[in-house]
Amino acid sequence: MKKISTLGLALTLILTLAACSSSNSVPNNTLFPSQPAGNSASEPATTTNVNQASASNAVSVEYDSDDLDSSSNIVGMSYITLKDDSITLDGSGAVVEESTITITSSGTYSISGTLKDGQIKIDTQDQEKVKLVLNGVDITYSTSAPIYIVNAEKTVITLAGGTDNRITDGDSYVFEDAASDEPSAAIFSHDDLTINGTGSLTVKANYNNGIQSKDDLNVVSGDINISAINDGIKGCDSIAIRDGNIMVNAGGDGLQSNNNDDPERGYIAIEGGTLDITAGLDGMQAETNLVISSGKITISSGGGSVNSSSDIGNPGNTWGDWRNPMPGTATTTSDTSPSAKGLKAEINISISGGAIVIDSSDDSIHSNDNIVISGGNMLLTSGDDGIHADSTVEINGGEIDLAKSYEGIESAIITINDGNIHLVSSDDGINIVGGVDGSAIMGRPGQGNFTSSSNNHLSINGGYVYLDANGDGMDVNGSVDMTAGVVIINGPTANDNGALDHMGFKITGGYLLAVGSSGMAQAPDTSSTQHSVMYNVSSIQSAGTLFHIGTESGEGVLTFVPTKTYQSIVLSSPELKDGSTYLVYVGGNSTGTVTDGLYSGGSYTTGTQATGFTISGVVTTVGSPSGGFPGGGGFPTDRRQ
Repeated sequence: MKKISTLGLALTLILTLAACSSSNSVPNNTLFPSQPAGNSASEPATTTNVNQASASNAVSVEYDSDDLDSSSNIVGMSYITLKDDSITLDGSGAVVEESTITITSSGTYSISGTLKDGQIKIDTQDQEKVKLVLNGVDITYSTSAPIYIVNAEKTVITLAGGTDNRITDGDSYVFEDAASDEPSAAIFSHDDLTINGTGSLTVKANYNNGIQSKDDLNVVSGDINISAINDGIKGCDSIAIRDGNIMVNAGGDGLQSNNNDDPERGYIAIEGGTLDITAGLDGMQAETNLVISSGKITISSGGGSVNSSSDIGNPGNTWGDWRNPMPGTATTTSDTSPSAKGLKAEINISISGGAIVIDSSDDSIHSNDNIVISGGNMLLTSGDDGIHADSTVEINGGEIDLAKSYEGIESAIITINDGNIHLVSSDDGINIVGGVDGSAIMGRPGQGNFTSSSNNHLSINGGYVYLDANGDGMDVNGSVDMTAGVVIINGPTANDNGALDHMGFKITGGYLLAVGSSGMAQAPDTSSTQHSVMYNVSSIQSAGTLFHIGTESGEGVLTFVPTKTYQSIVLSSPELKDGSTYLVYVGGNSTGTVTDGLYSGGSYTTGTQATGFTISGVVTTVGSPSGGFPGGGGFPTDRRQ
């Protein structure tokens, strides 16, 4: 019996998987932690500052006292009663004309009843604030927006507690003049719009969008259910969600903010609440920045991962039609290119908290520039990339479970400082490439060309990373630096890929285990200061066959059970000492505790001794690769991306 003491030490690295992550030191089995309740009406105005990838892109969300005031019984307010085909007004500040009422003055208006075919319009010429209290309404308008805010400094819609409110439009609008295309939503505002309260609101948008503001759109609270032909919630300047229960079923984007004229606008900020989004296109799409600091978010986009671009031509798959008329022909990225991503931003995505579940046809999390993840619990299932940024991805914390992807995490520069990452990919696990999104297969919209570059880089400075990849485990068209953390790779079975594929790999600390085929196998290079060994087994080993490295005295250094067939093992660990001799065994069994294939504690019962080796330099190679290029050094530097 051989004692397994090191995994003890090797997993001391898992180091403190606890120590790696201050706020995420213990995995959270509850995917949806409870969220803080929203503010009550008595709370003062608040401002929430959410930092982005750089200070210059900070997002500031302001909630004033009007936003937070959800009181529904105010002295002096006017009462509007809807009676099927007519409207009555008890109070002042509005004009009734048949089945339309136009509010012309600031104030609070309580609305109740049913309107079969009519409109609530707000048009205050002096740009005043208006508050609508929906107190049990059912409003239908067949030819325009049932609630249309033409002019107001701000409109607050309060959903009175204990009431159900319904808004429904028709499938075609009649505009005031031929050149007009507004209103374009069942609830439409030219100015700032806030929704609060504890009641419910159901919006059925048969013409275009569900709820839309040409300025800022804030949701403070309420139960909101939106079904829209096109976008569910659209705020041109911004969308900010503080709390509430929001369900969106949209043919277009679930949430969209599309101001591309002002770099400080066009953002989405999620600070709490529960969002359940089903979208034909993107779940959330921000023209500039998308910030998530809390909340429970569930997104299905583009029919989900089963509707991936790899399935073009299959019945029910939409990627071969209007989105990409010529399957296999790449389209260029542009603001008008349709996509079906979970979370999408043109500039930055910042995630610092929340419980996020995404099932996306396209990338689950996508930025045309930068992504920063510093917290949160994520379960991602993607038909394309799990996490993609054209420029940089930085992971500083969080629990990321990428259950399915084409390529897992992809960018020109990726930095992992902390966090707990589990990743499954049908191609490369981590892909370092330059250029715009080009990993997509068969011409996914947004596909471009990636390039190798001396600027491309992967840095691993902490955290825990487990990769299960059918392609390269880490495909780095550039260099790698690893200073700390734990990386475990269950790599490819075919010899045209490798668990590691790089143009230079310097390791100075941490724990690296990469298992896969031997044809293209690579180890860290001699610029490293921590010892590595690459052992190529003489024959392919079956999945589930234990692999063990121990000292001559019987102390275990590694006991691992790969999930797939394998022929090459690369290990870099602080336990490998220059001049020391180690024995290699294949087979046997262990009584230890297994985590991601790695055993700790217990005892190892020896299998077949395969070989022994002595560490004689920074990189020790034992055995010859099978297939691929001689020497197992990988493809030349211009190899495929």
